[in-house]
Amino acid sequence: MLSFSLTGIIAQDCNITVKGTVTDEVTGVPLEVVNLYLEESPDVGTMTDESGAFEISGLCPGHYHLVLSHIGCETQLIHLTIEEDTQLELTMDHSSHVLDNVVVVGSSDAASTTQSQSISNLKILESGSENLSNILEGLSGVNTLKNGNGIAKPVVHGLYGNRITILNNGIAQSGQQWGNDHSPEIDPLVANSLKVIKGVGSLEYPGSNLGSVILVEPKKIGKEPHLHGRVNYFFESNGWGNGVNVQLQQYTPAIAWKINGTLKKSGDRKTPDYYLNNTGSQEGNIALQLEKSFSEKWFSELYFSSFNTELGVLRGGHISNLTDLELAFERDVPYFTEDKFSYAIDAPKQRVSHQLLKLNSKYFIKPDQHLQFTFAGQVNNRKEFDIRRSGRSEIPALSLLQFTYFLEGKYQAELSNDIGIRTGLQFNMIDNTNNPETGILPLIPDYFAYESGAYLLMTKKKNDWLFELGGRYDNILQNAVTVSSGANPEILRYNNIYHNFSASTGIRYQASENLDIAYNIGYASRNPAVNELYSGGLHQGVSGIEEGDPDLSAEYSLKTTFSLNGKIKEKLFFESLFYYQRFSDYIFLNPTGETRLTIRGAFPVFQYEQTDATIFGLDLMGRYQFSEVVGLKMIYSFIKGKDIENDIALINMPANNLTAELGFAFPKPIPAGKRKLENINIEITDKYVFRQNNFEIDQDFLPPPAAYNLLGMKLAADMQFKNIRTHYFISIENMLNTRYREYLNRQRYYADDLGINIRLGVNFRF
Repeated sequence: MLSFSLTGIIAQDCNITVKGTVTDEVTGVPLEVVNLYLEESPDVGTMTDESGAFEISGLCPGHYHLVLSHIGCETQLIHLTIEEDTQLELTMDHSSHVLDNVVVVGSSDAASTTQSQSISNLKILESGSENLSNILEGLSGVNTLKNGNGIAKPVVHGLYGNRITILNNGIAQSGQQWGNDHSPEIDPLVANSLKVIKGVGSLEYPGSNLGSVILVEPKKIGKEPHLHGRVNYFFESNGWGNGVNVQLQQYTPAIAWKINGTLKKSGDRKTPDYYLNNTGSQEGNIALQLEKSFSEKWFSELYFSSFNTELGVLRGGHISNLTDLELAFERDVPYFTEDKFSYAIDAPKQRVSHQLLKLNSKYFIKPDQHLQFTFAGQVNNRKEFDIRRSGRSEIPALSLLQFTYFLEGKYQAELSNDIGIRTGLQFNMIDNTNNPETGILPLIPDYFAYESGAYLLMTKKKNDWLFELGGRYDNILQNAVTVSSGANPEILRYNNIYHNFSASTGIRYQASENLDIAYNIGYASRNPAVNELYSGGLHQGVSGIEEGDPDLSAEYSLKTTFSLNGKIKEKLFFESLFYYQRFSDYIFLNPTGETRLTIRGAFPVFQYEQTDATIFGLDLMGRYQFSEVVGLKMIYSFIKGKDIENDIALINMPANNLTAELGFAFPKPIPAGKRKLENINIEITDKYVFRQNNFEIDQDFLPPPAAYNLLGMKLAADMQFKNIRTHYFISIENMLNTRYREYLNRQRYYADDLGINIRLGVNFRF
């Protein structure tokens, strides 16, 4: 974010001077070596000194676009109308990028006791070929549950699926998120930042709140009267993937608008030794954002997004008989592997589309009090195609259509004595229907869900202390209709009513300018989801049979977190988070050890079960800045889950991992012909993933894979042309072409993970 203020002094034409300072918007510390240019005349510019000061002289009256760039920050552009000598006070969002947007000590507006991390827009653009989950994996405590590389969902502190709330521009993403082969249907390239709120301090958001909240946040449209935009192209060698993202925006008094579109296509992925046949994907997305200020008190926004994808599923995971299935678990190379590349996507595959329409209106009663009303509708259409006889593979084996309607009224105010309050009422309705075109009994039944919720959160600031208290109540009605299995099937109807209660309290203490301490404790309950209750049949995307349990009860959780963040002499930055979570009646998908032959092939069998459990862990991040150029960042994540009822390990917990990143940043421009390379950044990354030793030998169809180490690197730089700013990058993943298998990747039953991948891209901003 960039902000500025102006003061004017009388001056002569074409002898105008613009001077000012650039500081960190969070800490207020002056920023040195910030490059400033006039977009209309790139040769007219300067650089801030050690006090953050700058000066540009010899300007004529007129309209200018001032470009600010700084290593580790997103390049900013502001529009200025200059008629006389001008003094600017500029701020840039720098400190929050030191540790990937973690909580920064010294922040004056840290309004929560719950810890959060986020990924900047620049990192999102450099990871444009990836899906949302894979991008988030770069944060400590965040992993991915995968079925191959293209199908993934985020795991935060060991929890995923129904326990994680994903907000797409403030709206809880509603779709078929219950399967670990069901990626969030969101284009990350629409976002300005991706944020993960760890813990239970996010009670204003609908959802289970047993886990964490992921925010996908598009940027508001600035008051820039000219047309601006960006074009982002990216390529990756593994899968020969190509993609392009285009964004255009403009502010006018009548309406401000932004449009964002993405196209992606990739083919078969490759391990170090062989191709993973039928693992290609293609994607087409568009988002439209409209904003209108009717007065100083009334602001409205209309947002529409459409996400559309087709994903291939590894052919070697679909086996026709029990004998071959057992052999597939033992093979080094999957069945149906061909030594050639293809863009073709055949059955088994998925075809998914998701549409979101949101209308939001905010009315300010006073500058520190406002009302907010939101209506949103979502349509999710999922089709899964199996290998079927007699040329019927193009008839889906699973076809689900889901409509979701959301309504919210919210009140927020800053009262006297530094007391803040947020409260709201929410209503959500879900209509989920199976399309009978499949000719197969559906995996999950038709159902309606009616969800009503209310929440209240209060904060109190006193000197260096922040206190937070919140509560939430949700009423859920489920009406499901299913068909029993067996020789004489019959229609079964279920009507469930659940009452979920959540509460949290926390405290944050700014011990000094360099040390921040926070503690949070929360209680939450979650009703079993429809898939956990009534699944019955082949889950094609993960090549497994899943069986629900209609007698499952609600699960309850108590989670506590303690964080310690700090810095020492602007050289050493560190962050630590310890968490402990206790579950009563924890619901999980348990591998039964059984394999079953059906008319659609042979598959392993999984059963939803309940137990009492604990999950605890530690996230550590640290960065030491050796000099202006060289810095070292370390990330360590430890997690352990236990089934305390049966005194065994909890299955599907991420393996512990350690990441080291050595960075070389060159903030001063380097001549490159007639132009200059700016913000040159080199990163060398080494990630070590430990073997998951917290495991019983008979808990899964295969034991956890061995530990592995992945080496990677990235080179990035900027260059300014007349009215276009460019950003170039090239990165190499698994550069030693290491052969490995990831524990949380269901594909590990049959195949290795990806080999070397070279990703490169260029971004044009105008």
